[in-house]
Amino acid sequence: MVRLITLANPRMAQAFIDYMASRHIDIQMMPEGGGQFALWLSDEQHQVEVEAELKHFLANPTATKYQAASWDMADTRTSQFSYRSPSMLAMVKAKAGVFTLAVMAVCAVIFILLQIGAGDAVFNLLHFPAFASQEWQLWRWVSHAVLHFSVMHIAFNLLWWWQLGGDIEQRLGTGKLVQLFVVSAALSGAGQFWVEGANFGGLSGVVYALVGYLWMLGYKAPQIGLSIPKPIIGFMLVWLVLGFLQPFMAIANTAHLVGLLSGVVMGLLDASKAKHR
Repeated sequence: MVRLITLANPRMAQAFIDYMASRHIDIQMMPEGGGQFALWLSDEQHQVEVEAELKHFLANPTATKYQAASWDMADTRTSQFSYRSPSMLAMVKAKAGVFTLAVMAVCAVIFILLQIGAGDAVFNLLHFPAFASQEWQLWRWVSHAVLHFSVMHIAFNLLWWWQLGGDIEQRLGTGKLVQLFVVSAALSGAGQFWVEGANFGGLSGVVYALVGYLWMLGYKAPQIGLSIPKPIIGFMLVWLVLGFLQPFMAIANTAHLVGLLSGVVMGLLDASKAKHR
């Protein structure tokens, strides 16, 4: 399934759904809260056709052909507004690319292994290189990012990875997200190791890099079509500061800070390249 758009007027959205149904294309409407309704295309092979028609519809939603379709389709509906929710798996897949989903799957598997008694073996295999003999075990520079030690830890990180990483992969491609993952994992891991040693793990350094990257792209190169809402930026910065101030929880604060800075730098570089194209 493909997520097309979010609208605040379900009656208007239903007119578009009815018109596409008259052309034998199935679109589903799902309430998202806050008075917003998302339109989902069931078969992605029609995506180009539907997106082209959606532009015409948004420009003139009261056109006769849309109203006529609503009258024609009214008798075939079981109710005036019937919202069929896409499955959770379909929504997750629609938002993310291959690499986004692969990292989520690996994190989930590793987390399960840590919970069923394989914790020491898994951590010893994947932690950041702590000794000179491990520095050339290159996987360690990024594998620490897939280690998570609590349900809240993994849930928080995977939610933001899916939300932010999915946007980047779908817009800029898998290669760009892989680059961001590898660079930010290595740099944030090195920063955290330099301050506190190798006893850490988690995707949050990478997540902060994605925040910094989208922040800079939205500010410096809005034509790319990627940005991050200001409230989310504010929330993540406040959380970063609170991490340094609170004395109770073990938080990889340096990894967060270095990850953010690495994302900012990569965002500025890519924004500069975009301006010169």
